[in-house]
Amino acid sequence: MGLRTFAAIAAAKMTSAVCRLAGKQGVTYAGRLAMKIDPGILGRLSGQVREKIIVVCGTNGKTTTNNLLCSMLEGEGKKVICNHTGSNMLMGVAAAFVLSADLRGRIDADCASIEIDEASAVRVFPHMKPDLMVLTNLFRDQLDRYGEIDLTMEKLAEAMKLAPDMEIVVNADDPLSAWLAGESGHKTAAYGISGQVFEKPAGHEVREGQFCKCCGTALVYDFYHYSQMGSYRCPACGFSRPKIRYDAAGISMESGLAFTVEDRRISVDYRGFYNIYNILAAYAAVREAGISPEHLDEVLRDYDPAFGRNEVFTIGGSKVLLNLAKNPAGFNQNISAVMTDREEKDLIIVINDNAQDGTDVSWLWDVDFDRFSEDNIRSVTVSGIRGRDMQLRLKYVDIPSSLEESVEEAIKKRLADGCGNLYVLVNYTALYSTHQILKELENQK
Repeated sequence: MGLRTFAAIAAAKMTSAVCRLAGKQGVTYAGRLAMKIDPGILGRLSGQVREKIIVVCGTNGKTTTNNLLCSMLEGEGKKVICNHTGSNMLMGVAAAFVLSADLRGRIDADCASIEIDEASAVRVFPHMKPDLMVLTNLFRDQLDRYGEIDLTMEKLAEAMKLAPDMEIVVNADDPLSAWLAGESGHKTAAYGISGQVFEKPAGHEVREGQFCKCCGTALVYDFYHYSQMGSYRCPACGFSRPKIRYDAAGISMESGLAFTVEDRRISVDYRGFYNIYNILAAYAAVREAGISPEHLDEVLRDYDPAFGRNEVFTIGGSKVLLNLAKNPAGFNQNISAVMTDREEKDLIIVINDNAQDGTDVSWLWDVDFDRFSEDNIRSVTVSGIRGRDMQLRLKYVDIPSSLEESVEEAIKKRLADGCGNLYVLVNYTALYSTHQILKELENQK
């Protein structure tokens, strides 16, 4: 190892340690510093992975899917490098490897499980060649950053060309993801839910994949699961949902989630239909990596969600659930999950418009907030930089709300006068700070 690599690793580790002491994540800073000192470090470190490098891309569910995948691999005795915190751009990916290396520039890893931002894959793949890509879904997200969804798909298509030997594990129920994987020319394996689950989809969701990407004709659906996810076909050119290799059947959501795949019954104490896709995607990736998940039940039982992904806190006598909701499709699924709880509940919604969130919050008008009008929603509090925009959006569906400038004060007030069942939905830059507030409150005696 050269002096430059040693200096890069040492500087990154020191930066990460200082940031943690200051109460900050510091992952991106550590990766940026390492890449500045040694631009080739990611390629050298990732090249030491002994078996498989698996990346997870897609609009929603990346962090949960990636962390589930890592847990499944570790459950089978694999040593895994993973960017658990969700730092998924080039510098965050670099940090995952650099912070796992010793000062001699060596890593001890059988596999890598790496979440990658869709727009950043073209920057990451020149440094690291994945063996598998999991493509979860493609929804409209942060228009001011990504542009229309076609631009995101173009970036992903370009990235796929940089890794010609990579297999794609794709969500067959999403016509955009399925078309992109099929057009890439890569070997593919599809997962999905081939049977109808809901009699009709909830609300009036915006559907991104309304038209066939092959010929432009409106797609015909036999049924929807949510958004554009479902069983589709083109009446003009024959494009249709690909054959599903990993099919979630016999779905039950009466007490947690349960489904069967490859004759294996999976039951988890999770909420939210979308988590079936997350579990199924991770399972399919493990199987396509040639690994039999013999310890899957134990892994799912012991799995600890990434912070802010259905994370539950107990504060005094109250249960608080924190979840990320950052675009229309994700927010609508969060609403569905909240409303499956028939008990009385209080609700806090925090909306920011920092660069990482997307400064355009017009997407709030595509979310079915009218579903919060049911009687078991005891109160709604809004906060964040764009709290007034959120309050206005609720006013248009006749849902009263209170505005609280401070997220911490909003939480404390609802803990003091609420019903003991609190849901906190936040977009991206509010996630870490809100998590810290809830953690500190939970740790208080």
